[in-house]
Amino acid sequence: MILKNSIRIKENKHTEKSLVEKHYHQVHQILYVLENKGEIKLNDQTHPFTQDSLAFITPYSPHAITSDTKMTVLVLEFSVDQLGADMNKLLLEYCFDETKLVELNLFEAGSVRQLLRRMLYEQSQGGAINQMAMKIYCTELLLALLRSRGESNITNANTLRAERLRRYIDTHYFEVSNATEISQKIGISTRHVNTIFKEHYDTTPMKYLNEVRLEIAKKLLAETENDIASICFEIGFESLSTFYRRFKEFTDVSPNQFRLSNQYSE
Repeated sequence: MILKNSIRIKENKHTEKSLVEKHYHQVHQILYVLENKGEIKLNDQTHPFTQDSLAFITPYSPHAITSDTKMTVLVLEFSVDQLGADMNKLLLEYCFDETKLVELNLFEAGSVRQLLRRMLYEQSQGGAINQMAMKIYCTELLLALLRSRGESNITNANTLRAERLRRYIDTHYFEVSNATEISQKIGISTRHVNTIFKEHYDTTPMKYLNEVRLEIAKKLLAETENDIASICFEIGFESLSTFYRRFKEFTDVSPNQFRLSNQYSE
């Protein structure tokens, strides 16, 4: 049994047509399907459980799993109490006080996979620092699930892709490198990404990315004393010269001139 002050991740391999009978745990669990498919029974209802499906399971909540083929499921076990009162409050506010399936888009599924990989690595190292890292990654994972609740109910596929892409840029502007990276995350070609985004927002994803970054740069220049090089790094530009050039194209003035004109102004 998992200790109250620990976080554990394990890999469960289900054989073809296997059944994990109804059971429950005393801690929270997140079940994530790495490959293949089956079914999961939650709250006395049976749901498809396929690759990239995620189940959030609260303590003492009965659940069962049936596999159609050989299925691999990552199981993350943790105590919410360990993550602090603020996280407890957020989970309640966003209705994560009950067992449920969470639908992830391609961006969210990619983030979840990356966080789970990091947790597997940290657990394998076994030290106190590694356990702290697992706590941080577990918190990040829960925040990703909380953000997934904010997506609107859209049925048109291209509208949904465009909105997800815009929201991804809004929250990951500091780490997006190029259009190819974006297209790989959404699973369609760069050309198609540009087409559907421009249809809905009248601009390309990379132009929108620059606008998001530069609007944040304006805010930081006006409201903080942060060094310009630090601001350039914080918003995701790799080159200070590129930042200066983009900023001047966007505002008609240099970052220094913008700061002098706008800092502390009412």
